[in-house]
Amino acid sequence: MKNIDFVEGNLITLLHNGEEYFPELEAAIEKAQFEIHIETYIFEYDAVGKRIIAALKRAAQRDVSVHLLFDGFGSQNFPVEEISLMLQAGIKILIFRPEFIFSMPRRHRLRRMHRKLTLIDAKIAYIGGINIIDDQDNPEKLTPRFDYAVAIKGPLLVQIHKAVKRLWMLVAWAHFKKRWAISNTIKPVNDSCGNQKAAFVIRDNWRHRHDIEHAYLKGINQAQSEIIIANAYFLPGRKFRNALKNAAQRGVNVELLLQGRIEYRLQHHATQALYENLLQAGIKIYEYNRSYLHAKVAVIDRYWATVGSSNIDPFSLLLAREANVFIADHQFANELRTSLKAAISQESTLVTSTDKNFFSKWNHAVNWLCFYIVRLLQGILGYDRHDSKL
Repeated sequence: MKNIDFVEGNLITLLHNGEEYFPELEAAIEKAQFEIHIETYIFEYDAVGKRIIAALKRAAQRDVSVHLLFDGFGSQNFPVEEISLMLQAGIKILIFRPEFIFSMPRRHRLRRMHRKLTLIDAKIAYIGGINIIDDQDNPEKLTPRFDYAVAIKGPLLVQIHKAVKRLWMLVAWAHFKKRWAISNTIKPVNDSCGNQKAAFVIRDNWRHRHDIEHAYLKGINQAQSEIIIANAYFLPGRKFRNALKNAAQRGVNVELLLQGRIEYRLQHHATQALYENLLQAGIKIYEYNRSYLHAKVAVIDRYWATVGSSNIDPFSLLLAREANVFIADHQFANELRTSLKAAISQESTLVTSTDKNFFSKWNHAVNWLCFYIVRLLQGILGYDRHDSKL
């Protein structure tokens, strides 16, 4: 299992939901002097998206080098007309694996760019689970999606800068944008500006296929007192599930905060198929029901924490490009833990083995049917036991 490289001397700030994230992101764009990189799975052309676009255009007018990379599936509804206007304004835009009307259903089309990452002037980065989309705008008029991001300053930016530049270069070459691939850029300063230890961990389909999963497993296997995981799309493989069950059996308090509202029905029921086995192992499961859960975070032993884009499911762990930050710091971990515990106690429902909503014969059949459909799809895509064990 690969060790992750923690870097000391960082200042990392937790941001709750889009309400805290977007005003800070917009303000940072307005202050940019040299260079902006944004990577996002979804860039929605709504009120929030339009504000970010306007800020990016103003930055380009100040001669800031603006780079926008979004996913061709997640952002497939972004208006072509607006892309033209942004290009005319001087913004460089690349689309990761564009979707076409007559695209063939092939395995590589599922390898998406799921990262949510912004790097500004090589001085500050934002990483988390928040897409560029208005959290307030949803058909059920619910409170904002439950999600997190972090703002990062310090030596960790060296790793982040390298990863951002590499992905931009790869996509630029794929789009025959040679001039965009090679550019003179500023370098991050490797100076300490805080006292937090953190690691930047990515997942790709080459050298870093299992890095995020291995980082999770190492934290779980070393846990001594408590594990809290909040994850929107939770469908881990057997190794991950066994690690959680083993932790619970050695006396660790394991709590899972999962999606309570049905967003993707197949995955929702496949996840519920795992409930009975996890509950029998002593794991507590809560379903978040105040709004839609979109977080991908965890806290272990009030010291180890992670915030990022990676769900714990086959899409994130086997297919997508992801980015997480792992933090080893009591203060940060306790802040995230306090937020999660409030959501668990005030905005969630405890799942019990006697709850007929989950464990009726009908629900049992539906849940396991969905689980095996997901497993069948995984087999059709060619992911064998060396990739993941459902």
